Amino acid sequence: MEVVRRLILLAVLVTSYLAELSLTESEGKSNCTASLGGTSMSEVHNAMILQLNPDENCTWTIERPENKSVRIIFSYVQLDPDGSCESENIKVFDRTSTAGPLLGEVCSKNDFVPVFESSSNTLTFQIITDSTVIQRSVFLFYYFFSSGTSIPDCGGYLDAFEGSFTSPNYPKPHPELAYCVWHIHVEKGYKIKLEFKEIFLETDAYCRFDFIAVYDGSSTDSGLIAQVCGLTKPTFESSSDSLTVVLSTDYANSYRGFSASYTSVYAEEVNTTSLTCFSDKMRVILSKSYLESFNYNENNLQLIDPTCRPKVSNVVEFSIPLDGCGTIKKAEDHSITYTNIVTLTPLSTSAVITHQKRLQIIVKCEMENNSTLEIMYVTEDDIIQNQNALGKYNTSLAFFESNSFEKPVVESPYYVFLNQTVFVQASLHTSDPNLVVFLDTCLASPTSDLASPTYDLIRSGCSEDETCKVYPLSGHYGRFQFNAFKFLRSLTSVYLQCKILICDSNDPQSRCNQGCVSRRKRDISSYKWKTDSIIGPIRLKRDRGASGNSEALRFQLPAEESPNQPFNSLHLFSFMALVLNVVIVGAVIVRHYVNRRTAYKYQKLQNY
Repeated sequence: MEVVRRLILLAVLVTSYLAELSLTESEGKSNCTASLGGTSMSEVHNAMILQLNPDENCTWTIERPENKSVRIIFSYVQLDPDGSCESENIKVFDRTSTAGPLLGEVCSKNDFVPVFESSSNTLTFQIITDSTVIQRSVFLFYYFFSSGTSIPDCGGYLDAFEGSFTSPNYPKPHPELAYCVWHIHVEKGYKIKLEFKEIFLETDAYCRFDFIAVYDGSSTDSGLIAQVCGLTKPTFESSSDSLTVVLSTDYANSYRGFSASYTSVYAEEVNTTSLTCFSDKMRVILSKSYLESFNYNENNLQLIDPTCRPKVSNVVEFSIPLDGCGTIKKAEDHSITYTNIVTLTPLSTSAVITHQKRLQIIVKCEMENNSTLEIMYVTEDDIIQNQNALGKYNTSLAFFESNSFEKPVVESPYYVFLNQTVFVQASLHTSDPNLVVFLDTCLASPTSDLASPTYDLIRSGCSEDETCKVYPLSGHYGRFQFNAFKFLRSLTSVYLQCKILICDSNDPQSRCNQGCVSRRKRDISSYKWKTDSIIGPIRLKRDRGASGNSEALRFQLPAEESPNQPFNSLHLFSFMALVLNVVIVGAVIVRHYVNRRTAYKYQKLQNY
C-alpha cells in the first residue's frame, strides 16, 4: 500500500508540473506589457499567469454567454509589498469598461483570496503597477456557471458544539469548478479547533489551482489563516467563535478532496472552576487538570439529574437550564436563587473503601436587584470553598405595531401622530416559566437622560394618564398602551423609562400579583428583582389630512423638519407676531431716549 501511495503522489506531482508548464507556455503570451492594452476573453474557462512590469496599465474584458454568471479567482497575487493600494492594484468592474460599477480591489495589503462574481454580460479587470523595479506575478482563472444550479453538499452552516464535513463526493474525486463555503459558528465564549483528517488536492507550491482557504471569522473578509493544497493534514484554531472554510477547484486534475472535523475549545483559561449565570442557564466550567488532581475525569461527573451530561473539549462544561437538570429554585425576600450540585463519584463498585476524595460542587445563581450573585461552593471532604461573580437578568423594552404584540417596531426614531395609540412591551428572556413581569412605574421625558420635565404614565402599577391602559399579567411580558402626546415648548421627542419588577408567579403575596396600589401602601409589597429600561425616542408627525381620512395615517415629516413646506396661515401668524414685538420694543427704546433728552426726573413720593 505504501508503494501505491508513493506512486500516486509521484503521479500527482508530475501531473501538476506538466499542467503548470503547459499553462505557462500557452498563456505566457497574455503577459501584461505596455503594448498590450486590452484583451477580450470569452472561453468557457481560462487561466492566466501574468508576469508584470513596472508602470503597467492593462485591462481585460470577459464576455459571458447568455444566462450564465462568471466567477474570477485571483488565487496567487505577488505585487510590490511596499507599494500603496492607490499606486498598484487590481480593480474588477461589473461591466465592459472601468467606468462600470466596481466589484472590488486587490492589492498587496489584502489578507484574503480575492474572488469576484458578476451576473451582467461582461466583467472587466484592470491591473496598474507603480514604477518600482520588482518581480510581480498574478495567477487567475475564471469560468462561467449557471447561478440557478448548485453542487450537492457544497458548503453550508455548521453551528453544533462539534461536527465534521467533507468535500463533495468524498472520497471520490471532487467536482470541477466548485466553489464551496462552510461557515462554522459555535457558542459564545468558545473558539474552534479545526482538524483536517485528509487533504488530497492538486499539488502546487502556491496552491494556485485547487485549494482550501481558512478564514479566522464569519466571512471570507475576516483574515486568511492559511491557503493549503496537495497532500497534508493541517490543524487550525480560530481566535473567536467563528471560522470560514472555502474549497475552490479549477477545471482539471480532480482528486479525493478533503475530510475535516471541528470541536469547540473554551476561549478563557480556567485553572480550576468557574460559574457564569445567564437568564436561562448556569454555565459551569471545570478544568481537566483540576479533575485530574483528584483522580477524576468527566465520566465521574453528574448533576442532580444524572441524565444531563457535560460537553467535553479542552474543558468540561455543564450548561444547566434554570428549569431543568434537577435545578432547585427558591424565592426569598427580594431574591430568587437557582441551585444545582455537580457530584464527583468514583467509578469503583466497591462499597467498602475509596482512595478518592469526596467532592461536590454546589452552584448557585442568586438573582437580586439589578444584578445576579453567582455563588459556587466546592465541598472537598466537608471543606467548603466559594466563588462569587456578578450578572443580571436579560430584559428588553420595545414598541409594537398593534395590541397583538406580534410585530415590533424596528425603526428609530418611532414616528407617530398626535393621539395615535402606542403599544409598549417589556420582555423577560429566561427559561424559568414561573416568573412574571410587572410594570411598576413608567415615566416620559423629552430627553434620553430622563431630565425634567417628566410625566408619569404608570405609578405604583396604576395608570396616571387617562389614555394609558395597563394589560393584565402575562408571564414573561409586561404590556401597556397610551395615546401619543408631546411636551410643550416645542420639544419634539419623547423617551420612556419603565421600572420592571420580576416576581415568582406562585407567590400570591408578591408585588406583581397586588397590581395597582396606593403610594402609602407600597411598603408592604414585595418583589424578587427589578431593573430599569429606557426606550425612545417617539417623535410626532403633522397630520395634513382631515381627522377622519384614513390616508392621514401615513407617516409624514414634521413641519419643522420638512424642507419644502408651503407658507401657510400658521407661518403668517408667527411672522406678524414677530413684527408686532419688534415695533413694541422699538417704541419703548425711542420713548426712553426722549425722556432723557427732556431732562424729566422722577422723585419718590413721601409717605405721610
